[in-house]
Amino acid sequence: MNPDLSKLQPYPFEKLAKLKAAVTPNAELAHIALSIGEPKHPSPDFVQQALINNISRLENYPTTKGLPELSESIANWLVKRFNLQTLDPVTQVIPVNGTREAIFAFTQAAVDRTADNPLVLSPNPFYQIYEGAAYLSGATPHFLPCLQENDFKPDYASVPASVWDDCQVLFLCTPGNPTGATLDFEEFSQLIALADQHDFIIASDECYSEIYVEGKAAPMGLLEACAKLGRNDYKNCIVFHSLSKRSNLPGLRSGFVAGDASLLKPFLLYRTYHGCAMPVQTQLASIAAWNDESHVVQNRVEYTEKFRRVIEILNPVMPVQQTDASFYLWAGTPVDEETFAQQLFAQQNVTVLPGSYLSRTIDDINPGKNRVRMALVASVDECIEAAQRIRAFVESL
Repeated sequence: MNPDLSKLQPYPFEKLAKLKAAVTPNAELAHIALSIGEPKHPSPDFVQQALINNISRLENYPTTKGLPELSESIANWLVKRFNLQTLDPVTQVIPVNGTREAIFAFTQAAVDRTADNPLVLSPNPFYQIYEGAAYLSGATPHFLPCLQENDFKPDYASVPASVWDDCQVLFLCTPGNPTGATLDFEEFSQLIALADQHDFIIASDECYSEIYVEGKAAPMGLLEACAKLGRNDYKNCIVFHSLSKRSNLPGLRSGFVAGDASLLKPFLLYRTYHGCAMPVQTQLASIAAWNDESHVVQNRVEYTEKFRRVIEILNPVMPVQQTDASFYLWAGTPVDEETFAQQLFAQQNVTVLPGSYLSRTIDDINPGKNRVRMALVASVDECIEAAQRIRAFVESL
């Protein structure tokens, strides 16, 4: 077996299950899960109907590149949403079966394992696929801490030139999981300049881009920054997007990769061997989702209400603030994060995720220490109830 498999750490939810197994939850209270980032809003009826209407397409082999109509709908959405001048659906878009699969696969295709010290850089805390993809591609993950003093974003200016020289892929996560932090045009521009100087790929995970406070400006994306710089070839830049969060469709397993055609061409070749073509009926349902914005707006309205109500309840007893985007709260805890999560579950039957499970300790610093991630994915009423229970728990300490 591949010896690099031994480098993989348990997934955060495996650690959480062990932590919870050591206690017994309060049986008088119904369980409320704020631990997993799985949207609980209803999936759009018209997407379900598109699947039903096209279920006979099960008899067709899908192609790896997918239907031209799907790439066109994705390209049209990207151009409109991110103010792009142009995007070629044939060469600059690839539909994928969810971004987890695509992030992992792209890293395998992108890393040159013959290099002396190939590095994959990512924020810390991070989506664990970045780490696993790096190890199994033959690279070493290099983590950049996201601390409060830097608005929960990596301090890219402090990264040594030697690290940039060895960097092959820089993962961005904007809006961030779990911090909700976003990058602005100046920050994107600086990173693009570094990618040109040191010849690495910027891979921007933007799966939470459509969940932001209703009425505020939408978060900027990497391709949008490229377009503002006149880089319509999107050199060295790719983005990942998904219908899971935007459209409440985590089970559809539908997203896309878009950007630099010179990167996507060899990636498509890799995918033809990877056995990952999206089923035709899923593609047709995805077209319906990418072509509609009304359900996305309603999504934002509900998340905005949940943020407002939950923060209002929690702010008097613990440090929690509105994030730039995403549906997470990255809350400080009055005791260590594992004790907080375990005892909250035992006393109030509410599950949150210890921040250290999403982070790695580097130079004796773990950015998730004394923090928990709360995913506001349940209904408004459940989120309010969870916040009231968390407040009662904190007040009891």
